[in-house]
Amino acid sequence: MRFRKRARLDPSQVQRRGGGMGGLAAGGGGIGLIVLLVVSLITGVPVDIGGSGAGAPALEQGEPLTECQTGEDANEQRDCRIVGTVNSIQEYWETAFRQGEYREADTVVFEGSTQTGCGGATSAVGPFYCPRDSQVYLDLGFFQTLESQLGARGGPFAEAYVLAHEYGHHVQNLTGVLSRAQGGGTGPESDAVAVELQADCYAGVWAHNAVDTGFIAELTDDDIARGLDAAAAVGDDRIQERTQGQVNQESWTHGSAAQRQQWFTTGYGSGDPGACDTFSR
Repeated sequence: MRFRKRARLDPSQVQRRGGGMGGLAAGGGGIGLIVLLVVSLITGVPVDIGGSGAGAPALEQGEPLTECQTGEDANEQRDCRIVGTVNSIQEYWETAFRQGEYREADTVVFEGSTQTGCGGATSAVGPFYCPRDSQVYLDLGFFQTLESQLGARGGPFAEAYVLAHEYGHHVQNLTGVLSRAQGGGTGPESDAVAVELQADCYAGVWAHNAVDTGFIAELTDDDIARGLDAAAAVGDDRIQERTQGQVNQESWTHGSAAQRQQWFTTGYGSGDPGACDTFSR
């Protein structure tokens, strides 16, 4: 995935935060980390690691990645690649909604831990979208986990798939899908799985239209293959095999590797959000 060198980036859409939750610890790597990812990886609401239950936490103020100004910066630096990807995703959804109806959502990148509108988050939680503050949260160590512990090939477009999926949840929040599907049960036909598969489909829709946003110069067949590989790596069946040694479909909350690949492909092939009715599958 390459960015147009002269594309002007908007670094205000991505905030950088340091740690800030001191003694909080969860997961710790290995299987423990993957077990937590089963619960909260690429979902609408993270595990509340903090456990305080004392209402909405006071959120830290992040700093924009002001060093990220052009597509050339995005080609050379990972953090700027995140900025360019977020810019492209939001540019697409701005045009897909009726004029004035899309509301931008910031991405917060952090290392270690941070507070969110949905509770405390650490690197063990995985990337997520918080509907309470309408922000995407991404620990910068996650992409290494995706490769080293979840078996994905990785690469820039694998990262872009993750971000596009999370912004799919933002779209669902704006359209009311998240609230309607709240408490959607488990299993392959559950509303919970339908929510996740629709976000995968929306990620594919963005990929179909990515070059037209003016930020992305090209997507190759290898890029799309790496995105599909990442989607499969976070399938419920793949994670269950790693953590339990067996697959239990009735406990699925995200969908199988095959389902996630299927719906990303549906979105990518059509380029139309209207093709992403996973609730009628």
